[in-house]
Amino acid sequence: MSAIDDILGQIPLSQLAAQLGVDEGTAEQATRAALPALLGGMQANAQDPAGEQSLLKALGQHDPSLVEGGVDLNQVDTADGSKIVNNVFGAQQSEVVNTLGGLPGIDGKALIAKLLPLLAPIVMSYLAKKLGGKLGAPVPDQSQQPQQQSGGALGDLLGGLLGGGSSGGGGLGNLGDLLGGLLGSGRK
Repeated sequence: MSAIDDILGQIPLSQLAAQLGVDEGTAEQATRAALPALLGGMQANAQDPAGEQSLLKALGQHDPSLVEGGVDLNQVDTADGSKIVNNVFGAQQSEVVNTLGGLPGIDGKALIAKLLPLLAPIVMSYLAKKLGGKLGAPVPDQSQQPQQQSGGALGDLLGGLLGGGSSGGGGLGNLGDLLGGLLGSGRK
């Protein structure tokens, strides 16, 4: 099961659709577009050692229990989600929202702008659960190591979740190329 399907399986689509004011199909399509964008943005940030440190610190502040046994969207802190989205996308946030909001089957920028802060804490909790005990361990000083393209353990995890391995299935495809360019993830 892909990370996107795994995370999506934890989110009650009927509750999400009600919060977004759309039907379940639209909520699912928007979520399937937004999750890879969030994970890709986090992967782009983890390419830099300082970004990886910051992301690991933030992951340590997110309770993995949010995604255990299904998410109750009423428990999601959207104010925290807005901060996460801002940290992940920075100056490109409006461009990412515009790009995702213009995809076929997605009901515009307003939907994506409302969805991203809902999903961001869920993604952080999911990653915290996946990393488990590694969150308390310090990140090795990568300035003393040969430069790695992946950005270390967190970059490797995110790359694997996004289908960055040799299998083509489950990757981001054209959306990944577009977002990779926006987020400066090293795609040329």
